Amino acid sequence: MSVVAAPPSAPGRRRPQWTRQLRNPVVAVYSALVLVLIVGSVLVGLRGGVLLDEGGITNILTRSTALGLVAIGQTMVILTGKLDLSVAYVVGLCSLIAAETMAGDGTMILPAVLLTLACAAGVGLVNGLVVTKLKVNAFIATLGTGLVIRGYLESNYEGPAGEVAKSFQHLGYDRIGPVPVAALMMLGLAVLAWWFLDRTRPGYHVYAVGGDEEVARSSGIRTDRTVVMVHVLCAVAAGLAGLFLASRLGAGAPWVGADSGYDLESIAAVVLGGTILAGGRGGVAGTIGGVLILATLDTVFDDLGMNSFFKDVVRGVVLIVAVALYARRRRAVR
Repeated sequence: MSVVAAPPSAPGRRRPQWTRQLRNPVVAVYSALVLVLIVGSVLVGLRGGVLLDEGGITNILTRSTALGLVAIGQTMVILTGKLDLSVAYVVGLCSLIAAETMAGDGTMILPAVLLTLACAAGVGLVNGLVVTKLKVNAFIATLGTGLVIRGYLESNYEGPAGEVAKSFQHLGYDRIGPVPVAALMMLGLAVLAWWFLDRTRPGYHVYAVGGDEEVARSSGIRTDRTVVMVHVLCAVAAGLAGLFLASRLGAGAPWVGADSGYDLESIAAVVLGGTILAGGRGGVAGTIGGVLILATLDTVFDDLGMNSFFKDVVRGVVLIVAVALYARRRRAVR
């Protein structure tokens, strides 16, 4: 019985190294960011402007800060296979708590910050307990919490309220060269979140729960505790975004989170960064790339004077194309 040897694979069929590297979602999202910056610079240049001058860089990073803070927390929740749709209202609520507690008094900055973050953590704790103890789907649970907060805001506020201390506004406006101090805070939180997810046991549990919650529970992981933890961390991150926006506005604004759409925007940034909604795969590094892409697109659109409808169309197309490419890449890997 003769055995026919398989012909050697043709060298020309081997994928180039750079295409294999693009299978990494983090590499892919930052490659897309570079492409967006190049195309955006050309388009803005044709209109006589400059995208990446000092003002443009500052604008992109400032736009990235609040969304980045919320998206970092959203990443942790999505990695467990859940969602948090209450973050937009938590941002507005926290901006009001901070501004009304400070009431323009610099000596009240620390109490205001601590109270704001404690209230945010309380909202996250409620979300986590509703999901784990009442067995309510995270989509519905966090949507319900968000609607409760929305009802409170609508019945008690008609516009901005409170006043942050003048010294607290340094957080929103100080910068080192073209880099805002608040953007450095956001990047610092991203590094801390990366370390937590990749280098600690609770971080491993987050991925395990997202990969298969039943298997994780059978392996001895306290899955309910992990789910509650990520919801608390997500709400605290939204609270930090509320503090930043209060420092920018000088007061609390009830709709600052909802009007900016930080609930859906944060999910879009996480998905653009390569984290899958089913959980278990992804990370903060890709999320920051997704945030920068969305912030760059907004800056380019504003420089070009495009209307809001066209902005939403382009952002939607970018999101759909990114998800389609990631899905194709996963099928190819399998």
